[in-house]
Amino acid sequence: MCGIAGLYSFGSAAPPNKGELAAMIGALHHRGPDGSSTFVDGPTGLAHARLSIIDLATGWQPIANEDESVWVVFNGEIFNFVELREALEKRGHRFRTKSDTEVIVHLYEDLGDDFVDELNGQFAIALWDKRRQRLVLARDRTGIRPVFYTQAAGRLAFASEVKALFALPEVPRRFDLNGLASTFSYWSALPPSTIFEGVHCLPPGHRMVVDANGVRTECYWDWSFPEVMPSARSEEDCAEELRALLIDAVRLQLRSDVPVGAYLSGGLDSSIITTIIKNHTDTPLRSFSLTFENPEFDESAHQNELVRHLGTAHSAQMCKRGDIGAAFPRAVWHAEAALVRTAPTPMMLLAGSVRAAGYKVVLTGEGADEVFGGYDLFKEAKVRRFLARQPESKWRGRILERLYPYLQHSPAAGRAFTQRFFSEGLDEIREPWFAHIPRMTTTRRALQFLRPELHERATAWDPKAALRATLPEGIDRWLPQGRDQYVEAHTLMSGYLLSSQGDRMAMAASIEARFPFLDHRVIEFANRLPPQYKLRGLTEKYILKKAMAAELPASITNRSKQPYRSPDSSSFFVDGQPLEYVAELLSKKRIEDAGVFDATAVGKLTEKCRTGKALGFGDNMAFVGVLSTMLLHDQFIAPAGGPRPPMAL
Repeated sequence: MCGIAGLYSFGSAAPPNKGELAAMIGALHHRGPDGSSTFVDGPTGLAHARLSIIDLATGWQPIANEDESVWVVFNGEIFNFVELREALEKRGHRFRTKSDTEVIVHLYEDLGDDFVDELNGQFAIALWDKRRQRLVLARDRTGIRPVFYTQAAGRLAFASEVKALFALPEVPRRFDLNGLASTFSYWSALPPSTIFEGVHCLPPGHRMVVDANGVRTECYWDWSFPEVMPSARSEEDCAEELRALLIDAVRLQLRSDVPVGAYLSGGLDSSIITTIIKNHTDTPLRSFSLTFENPEFDESAHQNELVRHLGTAHSAQMCKRGDIGAAFPRAVWHAEAALVRTAPTPMMLLAGSVRAAGYKVVLTGEGADEVFGGYDLFKEAKVRRFLARQPESKWRGRILERLYPYLQHSPAAGRAFTQRFFSEGLDEIREPWFAHIPRMTTTRRALQFLRPELHERATAWDPKAALRATLPEGIDRWLPQGRDQYVEAHTLMSGYLLSSQGDRMAMAASIEARFPFLDHRVIEFANRLPPQYKLRGLTEKYILKKAMAAELPASITNRSKQPYRSPDSSSFFVDGQPLEYVAELLSKKRIEDAGVFDATAVGKLTEKCRTGKALGFGDNMAFVGVLSTMLLHDQFIAPAGGPRPPMAL
């Protein structure tokens, strides 16, 4: 895992120099603390910060082909590099290193831009073709590794994180109001937008070609779902094939020249990953987990049960509300995005404990919910579609009671609220975003805290029209669950879970997270399954449970999904008083100076949270969203000399 950065100069623009490349990659030291390098050739400059995981001795970048006509810097892992190398050597290619990086240049020699089709991995790639004078950027299929870019002063700059772009004085630092409105709708900005004006992200599964003719972006891979019910193979056959795929995905992702650990949450997904490591590989099982002082968030009982079952060496990181509040500024600095939940912060603290234990790599169960229909959102949509067809059903009450066994403040707790919640958006039942309307409605409450003139502009931005512009042709003909899964994978998963809560929090501690459930072979297999194999009644991830039931304790297999959550607004107050930085940032003067939020409205929200009256998701997300945005302004926008990390860093 690493950090990459670079420049391409168009026409008469100033060519890149090693000084500015060094400044860019210096901002990414946490992504690659083991060393850095720069490379300049004509209009292109490349920079790399290395976290050594594969080929510790000779895998330094940039890496070139035999005649040095193709150069590459790369962030991520190519898990099938052993098989690719064997095939390339048979075709006459010569290798200088044992690195997974080197297969990229040789694949490009053979296949051109289609080299990405052969890669099983998680990656952000910058490749310079010296002969054709063209730069190729590519991002992995699901968006695990980031690529940001901007154009300024006749040049295109790219990097793994935005702070590297802001190391260039010509790049402006301003908020993008539509990016903020998108974040307060979907928990992240819709690609290619970000929260910063003029800064874009390369969408997942896309590549970009940059040359003297300009910039061209195209999609090389995307999720796809059937329009009609697939022919039903037996559950047994599908479960067995899935089990074999998962074992192979884990096997590939354990490839490393340094020790590999695993996250263990106590839920089904991480339990499957750790079980496969224990039962089907030779890798010693070392697991890490989060625990919370509040029983509403804590899953330590389930974690300990699996630890005993597997006999794993295990460490638990206790995370208290005070820990979250204290570390939140650092989490925002690394996320480079407005956050509507505190949940990324404990993940950052967990990554720190992994690093302290001497590990650089962990496997995680993230992605299983999106691939196999695990979230409440999918069940809610199914219930809402049923109730739309059967509004007088006698099963209404029982269905709702089964949905939220883990929440103290459940949507099913109040009859009136329940009626509103499950009736919302029924006139849009055939739209791709139907399943996401309740979440969108709740999150968008944060917009009411914007200054009046900004509120008017932000609410004029249509989140549904913006989403529609990113969707593939034909999605309206897909089966409903496929539409639900597609939108979830391209909003919350790629923009928030894999970025703000995934890559960024792990890399804050120089840790590489790997995601076996997001092996593209697993995704493609799951997308071809009948929907009821994933969501059977209100039983989520049915086929996944069936595939691994024989190797897991029944209590793990049979328990309902408990989404990972952490304390939100309560993390920022002690004995009824806000933390010092919270009081300062949310003061009337600082709010007015930033010019983003309405000071009076924010003051009322802060008082509500201070007195413990912010019980609903809407209040909590609004507070965290306002605070994180103010932190971004303080860290990235306001400082005259460029971005300034929090003092805790």
